[in-house]
Amino acid sequence: MKLKTLLPTLLLSISLTGASYANTQDEADLYIKGDYKALLEIIKPLANQGDAEAQNNLGSMYKDGQGVPKSDKQALEWYRKSAEQGYAGAQYNLGQAYRIGEGVLQDYGKSAQWYRKAADQGMAQAQFNLGSMYKDGQGVPKSDKQALEWYRKSAEQGIALAQFKLGLMYENGAGAPKDNKKSFKWYSKAAEQDLAKAQHQLGLAYDQGLGTSKDEVQAIKWHLKAANQDDPRSQNLLGIRYAFGTEVLKDLSKAKYWVKRAYENPKNNDAKKLLKGLWEELELWKY
Repeated sequence: MKLKTLLPTLLLSISLTGASYANTQDEADLYIKGDYKALLEIIKPLANQGDAEAQNNLGSMYKDGQGVPKSDKQALEWYRKSAEQGYAGAQYNLGQAYRIGEGVLQDYGKSAQWYRKAADQGMAQAQFNLGSMYKDGQGVPKSDKQALEWYRKSAEQGIALAQFKLGLMYENGAGAPKDNKKSFKWYSKAAEQDLAKAQHQLGLAYDQGLGTSKDEVQAIKWHLKAANQDDPRSQNLLGIRYAFGTEVLKDLSKAKYWVKRAYENPKNNDAKKLLKGLWEELELWKY
């Protein structure tokens, strides 16, 4: 995920926007050293003076308990001060707090409102989250068309999950007419960023010739990338293909490796019965 959007730590929030006050590099150095007390001495006076970036950074320190007692309530208070001045990072952080119910009662409506403010300023992660809320109907009317638009804005800024979701929506014709070429395009972008589920979907696109020419060499390449990141579907597929020689040379040693790895994958409970049957039927332990 992009540093510009998440603000998970003080260092990231300092680094993403350019300084709105002096000594930004000094503050980053203090964060790296873990000298939160010295950092607090710089940031808190600025926050009290109304500096929006410092207020957001102080909120992050309270959220993570860095130099101050951990307090979601205090984090929320400082995020709100910053957000009300239009600081996009704090608006995003408030959206997160309301979505999760951290330091405040969970409220999807307020979460969507704050995400939208940050999204309207171009924050890619806020755009993605707002798209997800439209997709699921959380705090906003359910709308595939709106979800698609916000995913697109985020995807165009390089957020891999947004690129993947956009690929899914074009593949399924959700929010726009079904378009396998656009689906393939967005799966490719996400897969190149090492998103395993996008690599799996790209492998399937090459398998079936969806939005591209059918190419089994490319299909296996992308399934291997996904499987090596523990995508259970690609692991299952590779195990079965090598076991029966489907679109690849039959190789029971490789089949054993992938069936075993898929079976041991904690994300793969639904396929365990099938994998166990395959293991026993082909006596893969011998290879």
